Parts: sequence; structure tokens; C-alpha cells
Amino acid sequence: MPDTTTSTRFDDVPAFDDILRAAERLCGWATVTPLLESAALNELAGGRVLLKAESLQRTGSFKFRGAFNRIAQIPEALHKNGVVAFSSGNHAQGVAAAAAILGLPAVIVMPRDAPTIKIENTKGYGAEVGLYDRLTDSREEIGGRLCEERGATLVRPYDDGGIIAGQGTCGLEIVRQAETLGARPDTLLVCCGGGGLTAGCAIAFERLLPDAEVMTVEPAHYDDTRRSLEAGEILPNQSMQGSICDALLAPQPGTLTFAANEGRVRGGLAVTDREVKAAMAFAFRVLKLVVEPGGAVCLAAVLAGKIDCAGRTVALTLSGGNVDPDLFRSVLEEQGDCEEQGDCGP
Repeated sequence: MPDTTTSTRFDDVPAFDDILRAAERLCGWATVTPLLESAALNELAGGRVLLKAESLQRTGSFKFRGAFNRIAQIPEALHKNGVVAFSSGNHAQGVAAAAAILGLPAVIVMPRDAPTIKIENTKGYGAEVGLYDRLTDSREEIGGRLCEERGATLVRPYDDGGIIAGQGTCGLEIVRQAETLGARPDTLLVCCGGGGLTAGCAIAFERLLPDAEVMTVEPAHYDDTRRSLEAGEILPNQSMQGSICDALLAPQPGTLTFAANEGRVRGGLAVTDREVKAAMAFAFRVLKLVVEPGGAVCLAAVLAGKIDCAGRTVALTLSGGNVDPDLFRSVLEEQGDCEEQGDCGP
């Protein structure tokens, strides 16, 4: 059983030492995912681009890191009551897998329109799944009611110190792996939904690479973290236009994640669905990776020229690879058609 000691409350922003302790807990359970480099991408970008392939992480996304770190710290006396989580898919799978490994029952509240692969995978890890309508139901209310009924521990998707610390191990690995490649990132681009991965990576970079800039990348019309950082206060998303990036549609930044990111994150970028699809196709054809829409936003920003990489080293996250086969097939076919017609612009 991993060490369960912690120096921080779960409703506090974690410190760098909490990330180090999370790395110890995750050792042997989480995958140390590769930091990849592509000569073709470097040539296109005009600089050096390092890609953290969290699509190859256990359960197919970075979310396993935070889920395992948080659940590993639940007192043993509460294990029998299990855990409850709400998620559109990747956190759901991370919690389900971590709970199974650590011997806790899990109930996951998921939206009915979540990708089928994410729902089925969550069930496959042994979790009980309850579906809700994201337009009419409150997942927070449903989750709270289940916790009260069962005496279970709520494992939040991002607004939790244990979750943030676990996600921070991704940033820790990026710095260490870049060093072995003889690289020192000038910029880190992070796929951003609720802001947990961004917060953890920003805390790690603040200690290890304080001169590097950390920036978020979000779907167009769902760039709440970027706008909130610019305004100096939490701002919700007003758009209901939808996005292919199902994993990044948080209603607004979390209280803890915003507190962690404010002052540590320089700013943010936004990418369109069309740019994301182009990045997914590039990842498959050039990098030989399957990357889901939300996991491809940082690569999309580089390919679309949203950031100047010329003469610089830019690290980025490919945060997940859980995409329905039919959607993935349609993206590849669509991109192939537009390349033939010469119409792959933004």
C-alpha cells in the first residue's frame, strides 16, 4: 500500500513537496510516459517541440495520477464506504481504476452524452456508473447525495489538493525528461479544462524551471481559465455552442485551481474544433499516436501558429487518448478529404 501521509489539506493549494510525495505514491502504479520529439514537427514549428504523451498513461489519460494520489490518502476506516466521482470520462476512468487497485468500491456520475468508450471503460474497471443530463441535472448535487447516502468520499475532478499534486507529477517528469534530452523548455503548454493539470504543472515548473512560462490551451468559446486569469477573478463560460473537446468543458475554473494558477500561469490560447481535428490527424499520421480531441489542443495551438516556436523549446501535453473509434475515423477521413481539396485552413 502506498504511503498515505500528506502535509496539506485537500482544500488547500499543494506545495512542491506534495508533488514529490505524490510521485512516491505513484511509483510502480502510474506509467512514466515518454517525452517525444519529432523532426517533422520541429521543422514545421521552427523550434524544438517536446510532447508529453499522457495518452499512453494508465487508463489513457493523465487523470490516473491525481485519482490514485487522492484515493491512496483516504483513511483505511473509510475504505468500505468507497468513493464517488463525477466526470465526463477521463477522471471517471482514473478513479475507477485507482479505486479497484486500492480495493475501494466506486460510483461514477457521468453525462449521458459522454463518449461511449469512456462509459464502457469506466464500467470495465469495476465502477458503478450513473448517467445524468448535463443540461438539466447537477452532477454536484447528485454526487453530494450519493456521498451522504453511502458515507463515501467525494473525489473531485480537479478542485482538490490531492488531485492537483498528483497531476503535478506530469510536470515533474517533463522537466526531468527534458534535461536528459539536453533541453530546457522556454514554454509549457497545458491542455486545460478545470485547471488541475495546469496547476500541478505550474507548481512543479515554478520550483524547477522558474524562468519558463506556463500557458493554458482551451477550446474556443470555453477559454474560461484564460479569461479568468486576465480578469483576476473566476469567470464562467457563457457559451453553449458545444465543442468536440468533451474532456475540457468545465463550466469555470475551480477555486483551488484558479488560486494555484493565478500568478504562476502567464496566459492562455484557444483553438477551434477544426484546428483540433487537424492536430489529431497529424498525431496519428506523423507521431503514430491516437490522441482524443481534448488531448490534442496544445498540439493544435502549435500547428495553427498560435504560439511562436521559432528558435525556442516548447513542451506540451497530449493529455489523453480516449476517443470513440467512429469519431476518430470520421476525423481522419475529414482531414484526408480537406487535404485532397486543399481546404484545411482554420
